[in-house]
Amino acid sequence: MMTKQSIEGYIKAEPFRAFRLHLVSGRSFDIRHPEMIKVLKNSLLVFKASGDSQELSDEWDTVSLLLIESISHLEALVH
Repeated sequence: MMTKQSIEGYIKAEPFRAFRLHLVSGRSFDIRHPEMIKVLKNSLLVFKASGDSQELSDEWDTVSLLLIESISHLEALVH
């Protein structure tokens, strides 16, 4: 389980580094921009890019903080 504060640390990092959320189910989510994730009280909203545009999102997944097993940085820095 990850805490709200630990997730926010990854989101607010300067410079932002893309990261991957690993769930206990084996599923994962890549967060390539800080605006693609919203931290709620006990869960996260993870937004998906819409079509060709990486900035518009019309789909999202709700992820419980209890189901996050680990977080790892992706290789490329995001500017």
